[in-house]
Amino acid sequence: MAHPNNMAPLDTRYIPMMDYHEAWELQKAIVKEIDQEERQEALLLLQHPPTYTIGSDKHPEHLLLSEDELRDKGISLYQIDRGGDITYHGPGQLVGYPLLYLDSVGLDLHGYLRSLEQVIINWLGTHGIEAGRKSEYTGVWVGDEKIAAIGVKFNKARKRRGFITSHGFALNIKSGIAAEGFSGIIPCGIQSYGVTSFEDLTASRLTVQEAAEQLLPHFSHVFERDMKLSLS
Repeated sequence: MAHPNNMAPLDTRYIPMMDYHEAWELQKAIVKEIDQEERQEALLLLQHPPTYTIGSDKHPEHLLLSEDELRDKGISLYQIDRGGDITYHGPGQLVGYPLLYLDSVGLDLHGYLRSLEQVIINWLGTHGIEAGRKSEYTGVWVGDEKIAAIGVKFNKARKRRGFITSHGFALNIKSGIAAEGFSGIIPCGIQSYGVTSFEDLTASRLTVQEAAEQLLPHFSHVFERDMKLSLS
């Protein structure tokens, strides 16, 4: 049955803090349920404790800290199954995991990445921040500084033709996040550009939950999904 407003519903949750491994396992479980047509598509919005993740590009040399330094700083490290290089997740950053079925008819994986970027670009624009893209990189940029990293996985659907997305975006909200976490890595393997955050650019205070709530209508518009945020 079609949804009343002709937009498919999207199960959307905000989780104030979740361990990275727990969130990774949750994504896998939801992807499997979507594939089996046992549940709706979903969007998880959350924060992680300090964590470095290394994607399928596999450049461990872009981690600048030793095991002892990671332990002393309380930062976890995971080698994971998304695309891309190393990045940081931590408090003060809005992480989004869209778990969406992409039909093989008219499927455009490149277009999906651009759509994720557009959601964030549109939201930043409402705060007077002129953000955009760099042609050679994924993510969202303000000048020569990255404010949002994007790394995804396209899981091949088994019951239907197409893919189900997992992983997603990490949007820096709080000031100081660059020094707290990104200083221990070469973010996404890019040495020539820096990292910024919403608060660094605006000098305005915004909680991560407020950012999640404000982002929703932009996600709904770009991806044509009906969304209502649930708090976990």
